[in-house]
Amino acid sequence: MKRLAIVGYGKMGHAIEQLAPDRGFEVVSRIDPHGGDAPSVNRDSLKSADVAVEFTGAEHAPTNIRAALEAGCPVVVGSTGWYDKRGELEQLTRDRKGAIMIAPNFSIGVAAFMEIAQAAARVLKSAPGFEAQIAETHHSAKKDAPSGTAANLEQVASREWGKRIPIASMRVGSVPGTHELVFDGPFEQIRLVHEARDRRVFADGALLAARWLIGRTGVFTMSDVLK
Repeated sequence: MKRLAIVGYGKMGHAIEQLAPDRGFEVVSRIDPHGGDAPSVNRDSLKSADVAVEFTGAEHAPTNIRAALEAGCPVVVGSTGWYDKRGELEQLTRDRKGAIMIAPNFSIGVAAFMEIAQAAARVLKSAPGFEAQIAETHHSAKKDAPSGTAANLEQVASREWGKRIPIASMRVGSVPGTHELVFDGPFEQIRLVHEARDRRVFADGALLAARWLIGRTGVFTMSDVLK
């Protein structure tokens, strides 16, 4: 079994821990200042893990990522909102000949959804009278809006669409995550929707990404896993 360190022992961390044995991982460390085995990421707290998964938040993610890379541990990052530091951490990965996987969403379905959205935007960009809109809905406790997944969807689709696509965000109840890309024409509409039914879909995808990352060097996203 591969050795796994979990950085951030919240809901996602617990979901990853629950699924890890069935996916061929032994959890060797849970790193979190609030109830983990260790409060911070360093060579000792990683306990010779083959890979780490990081789900904390924008405030702590850059520090955790840097510490994991400096300790020589590949890291899968699910935290969002820290991407202003992304360039320097990607460069650190290359300098250290390390490995990092960055994704706002680890669902395999979302990775496929991104490819489908990009193809749809490419086909419809010249269709007369069509407009595009993204709508995303998440549970009321989610802090960032738009979601990292919606922002990434806008980025990949707008490359083909040729201009920015507006995003509408809704926070309500306990919705794990729904993303919709709408192409609306004068007399017809195309709706592409991805709906997560259970938080475990993200944990399962993160573990798939973690296993894929072991033994590689470089900067990767879920599209690399899908391909």
